[in-house]
Amino acid sequence: MQLKANGITLEVQDHGEAANPALILIRGLGTQLVHWPDNLINGFVAAGFRTIVFDNRDVGLSQRFDDAPALSQADDIIAAAMRGEAIEEAYALTDMAADVIGIMDALGIKRAHIFGISMGGAIAQLLALHHPERLLTDTIVMTTCRPLVERGAVAELLPQLVARDDASLEAAEDALMAEYGIWGSPGYPADEAYIRAQARAAYLRGGPKAAGINRQLLATMNAPDRRPALNKIEMPCCVIHGLDDTLIPPELGAEIAEHIKGSEYHPIKGMGHIITPLLSPEIVRLVATFIKTKSPR
Repeated sequence: MQLKANGITLEVQDHGEAANPALILIRGLGTQLVHWPDNLINGFVAAGFRTIVFDNRDVGLSQRFDDAPALSQADDIIAAAMRGEAIEEAYALTDMAADVIGIMDALGIKRAHIFGISMGGAIAQLLALHHPERLLTDTIVMTTCRPLVERGAVAELLPQLVARDDASLEAAEDALMAEYGIWGSPGYPADEAYIRAQARAAYLRGGPKAAGINRQLLATMNAPDRRPALNKIEMPCCVIHGLDDTLIPPELGAEIAEHIKGSEYHPIKGMGHIITPLLSPEIVRLVATFIKTKSPR
C-alpha cells in the first residue's frame, strides 16, 4: 500500500496482527522490500510481531527525487570524491529516519521495535538518537557508526557502491548474482534461482534505478560520525554482525556495541552482508529472544 509519510509517498507492507507489537524492518542501500526473505518476515510474524516492511525513498515503488539538484551519476560522484570535494546530498539519513516515524504515524503506531541492516542500521542508530520516545528496542545489523567512506577508502570502496543502470533484466540478474558472490553469506548460501527471482522482482517494480541509489549513497556518505553520541542511548539495543562480512568489517559492528552501554553483541560466523533464507531463522531467533528479554513492559 502507498502511505503519505513525512510529506512523501512510501510503499509499505504490513504483516501480522495489528494488535501485536510492531517491528519495522529497514533495508540497506538501493534495495527494496522484496529483498527481505519471505521466511524472515513470516518468522517474525510467527514470533508474535506485527512486521512492517517498506521501500526507502528513491527505490522501488516509493517516491523518487529525480528533480533534486544533487549529483546522481556514478562517474561524477567518484570524480568529485577523489578531488576531495564536499558533495551536497538531496536529503539526509535523518530525513530517512523521519520517514520511519512518518510510517508509524500513518499506521497509528506509538512505539515500535526497529530492525535495520546496513544503511538501514545507520538509520536505526539515528532513530535511537533523535526519536527515542518512539522506540521500544533497536536492532542494528551489519553496519558502522563511522562515516561510510572515510579518508583513504574512497578509491577502494566508492566504485563498489555507486550504481549504474542495468540495461536489461538479464543484466540486473547477473549484477545481483555478482553481489551475492562478493558480499553474500558463505555459511548460509542462497541458490541461483532464488537470487535471480529477487532480481526480477526488484526490476519489475521499477528498479533499481541508479540515480536514486546514488542519492541514497550520498546521504550515507554525508552522515556524521555517530560514535560521540551513541553512549547517550539508553534503550535496549542489539548489534548483529557477520564475521564474514566483506563490505563492513565485523570489528565495526563490535565498535557500535562498545559505544552503546548495555547493548548485546552477536557476531555470526558464516554471515556476510546479505540475509539469506538459510540465515533468516537464526536472525529471527536472536531478535525475538532479545526483545522478549529486554523490551520494556
